[in-house]
Amino acid sequence: MNVEAVIPSPSLVVLAGASASGKSTWAEANFRPGQVLSSDYFRALCGSGPDDQTAGTEAFALLDSLVTLRLAKGLTTVVDTTGLDENRRAAYRQAATDAGLPCVAVGFDTDAAICRDRNAARPHPVPKTVLDKQLREWRKVKLSLPDEGFHAVIIDPGPPRLVTPAMTGAVDVASAAGPAATERPAVGLAFDLVVSSFTFDGDYGPTLAAMAQRAEQVGFRALWVMDHFRQVPQVGRAWDPMLESYTTLAYVAAVTERLRLGTLVTGIEHRNVGLLAKIIATLDVLSNGRAECGLGAGWFDAEQAAFGYPVNDVTTRLDTLEDALQALPVLWGPGSKSFTGKVLSVPEALAYPRPLQDPMPILVGGGGERRTLALAASYANAANVIGDLDTVRHKIDVLHQHCRAADRDPGEVMMTTLNPIVHATSGRELDGLIETMRPRNRSSESFAAAVNAGTTSEHVDRFRALEELGVGRVCVALTGDSGPDRIAAFGEVIAAFRGELNSGG
Repeated sequence: MNVEAVIPSPSLVVLAGASASGKSTWAEANFRPGQVLSSDYFRALCGSGPDDQTAGTEAFALLDSLVTLRLAKGLTTVVDTTGLDENRRAAYRQAATDAGLPCVAVGFDTDAAICRDRNAARPHPVPKTVLDKQLREWRKVKLSLPDEGFHAVIIDPGPPRLVTPAMTGAVDVASAAGPAATERPAVGLAFDLVVSSFTFDGDYGPTLAAMAQRAEQVGFRALWVMDHFRQVPQVGRAWDPMLESYTTLAYVAAVTERLRLGTLVTGIEHRNVGLLAKIIATLDVLSNGRAECGLGAGWFDAEQAAFGYPVNDVTTRLDTLEDALQALPVLWGPGSKSFTGKVLSVPEALAYPRPLQDPMPILVGGGGERRTLALAASYANAANVIGDLDTVRHKIDVLHQHCRAADRDPGEVMMTTLNPIVHATSGRELDGLIETMRPRNRSSESFAAAVNAGTTSEHVDRFRALEELGVGRVCVALTGDSGPDRIAAFGEVIAAFRGELNSGG
């Protein structure tokens, strides 16, 4: 019975089994040609053909040098030999360790009769005595592999599931919590969609409307946009299309019914605080109470300068953010009180109509541990950070410390995370997406890791691990193609957290 082959990427994969056991067929079907280093191929390069045993020494020397080269570059590499030599297996494990990569053994326990029949059908079969010896050796190797120090041992693999380091960490964290954590639906986690790019194939309005409506249909709680006037370097080119955030949210409000709407996050110096209060209150009223207030200190100095905004130091921006967090509730409240802070002042905080929501949900974006998370702990309902599982775990601890210092229950401030990802429903589809998207100077493995690429099950594992850490919402930015079809496909992940993945719900 073939078992699921969960393989870290990048890693060194060492195949083991007798000739004709299916190693090369499996490798060729599931990995790109450049990832597979076959002893037969190097025999052909160094001798008269793939079956030239006299070229073995030179072939293995060439193979081993390429293994070392690829591992040094952090590339997933599959060694396609019989894998029956204990010393060579040990050398491969050491090479992977030296490169800081995991080493996985994949064994093929194929019935001896099948191996003999396949071998006999080859144009140049392995001599019978050699194959019989390999079959006897394999029976011993199969028993010893689990104790040899491999990262994982997989016998009789099905199609592999290549898991990037971020996803591998998710599987480890979820598994550490025991079977109940990995099997039960994580019903408490909510999913928000972040639209960070408007490089659409088609008209802006209809395409955006279709995306928002599909997000609503598949169960996204909210839709967020960035508050930038030109595209940021992490997402695209400066001249790529960038719609103004609150105008865009107003449009989305008109074409949806349930999606909550906000910016992740509003640059606090982009608008006068009184005007910002009016904009958010208007959005809330016209959307029937669906606005959310996302705020941040800002960071994109080149954008500030290009549009004529002051380029202030971090302390001034954070002081402005703290003032706004105090002033906005005053502006949204009754009467016409005045407000004076460190930087901002509002002589007459009169703003009607007031928002339908009281209080207005406020999220602070940013992982700064000394001030940003402290501001979230003091004034907000939620904080938003980005990072791997260890980073998020640490930021949660810091947020809770600030909550206690502010005499506030940590449970009152939800931790949310921003998750730029690539999602596909199968490993083969994912490989195709990565190849289409990756820069020419990046390997597939390193690019996949950088963009958190994974299949449905891998993302379910990672998000479940985030929930186990205490994250209440994940804000998903679908890297690359984020059109309606991709949003619909991601609905499988959301459905898993509703316990609906296999129920047709």
